[in-house]
Amino acid sequence: MKPYLLSYNVRVDEKVLMFVDGQFDRLLDAGLYYFWRNSSNVQFYKYNIATILDEKTAINGPLSMDVLLRDANIRQVLEVIEVGKDELLLIYENALLKAAFPVGVYAYWKNNFSYKKQLVKVEQLIPSVEMLRLIVDNPVLTPFVRVYAVNVYEKGILYVDGQFEAILEPGTYTYWKNDKNLVVYKCDTRAIQMDMNGQEILTKDKANIRLNLVFTYKIFDIVKAASSKEYDKQLYSILQLAVREAIAVLSLDELLDKREQITIEILSQINGRCAEMGIAVINGGIRDIILPGDVKDIMNQVLVAEKKAQANIIMRREETASTRSLLNTAKLMEENAMLLKLKEMEYVEKIADKINSITLNNGGDMVSQLKQIFVAK
Repeated sequence: MKPYLLSYNVRVDEKVLMFVDGQFDRLLDAGLYYFWRNSSNVQFYKYNIATILDEKTAINGPLSMDVLLRDANIRQVLEVIEVGKDELLLIYENALLKAAFPVGVYAYWKNNFSYKKQLVKVEQLIPSVEMLRLIVDNPVLTPFVRVYAVNVYEKGILYVDGQFEAILEPGTYTYWKNDKNLVVYKCDTRAIQMDMNGQEILTKDKANIRLNLVFTYKIFDIVKAASSKEYDKQLYSILQLAVREAIAVLSLDELLDKREQITIEILSQINGRCAEMGIAVINGGIRDIILPGDVKDIMNQVLVAEKKAQANIIMRREETASTRSLLNTAKLMEENAMLLKLKEMEYVEKIADKINSITLNNGGDMVSQLKQIFVAK
């Protein structure tokens, strides 16, 4: 009989769809089956009972899932779940999350008692606390959520469908993926340094100079900053114009003398416009003043001349003091003979230190001749 029979074995973990001449004939459960061999074209399509079927890819046969579900026998053994818009199907196996599915039609075999289903609403942006724990522990849900991280030095703004929704403090934020458009804009809330190098400016006295400046700013209103396109470039332009306006009305000498006052003036001038962008300029100033070569030479000459003049004034002041001291000494010696004698002896001592030899005349009194050398006549 075997040459006339077709046998087919279905394992306990399988289900088989049998097609005869391209038409669905029956569903085969676990067991050994025999069929008469004839001219009919018999095909078998099998899959594991752990497979979760969907309407596009789960059935490995010539018919779509919705057509197969029209068969009462198949529909009786399948647990069919329709997932609507803004819903998510969760399948648990032995109380552990196995899979997640978006909108569509899905099915699994009813005799697979280890499977449990859960439909979750995702029309709300923020998952429940229970779902958040599940999302953190299960990478299965990663494709269905949007995660944004705001660092400790940042603040964020959440826009939903183009409308402001909330300010995000540092932390991690998780939202369901749905038909709502989410945008998270993040700003650095630390103090930020802005360098302005090589600013060429013409002073009031027509000196062409170059300035290097530095400013420090901080964002205090993230909503205003986010509403300003490229706020950092706008701030740079505001500072650049303020610097030019402040320098253009000053001569070179005034610029060199009033660097701190210029900074105060610049900051007071820009505060209002910066506040409109949610920015506060904390401090700043002129770091370097670079002069042209010819102006630098002239400035060096002026500096040398000023120093020479100061030195001459000091020398004349010292000479005057010395002359005044000599005059006072002369008056005292004129009034006091003993003081004059002491002064004479002081000079005698100084002269004696510089004498190498003394010549005396023969026959004279040696002591008298020595006395005549040092005694005024």
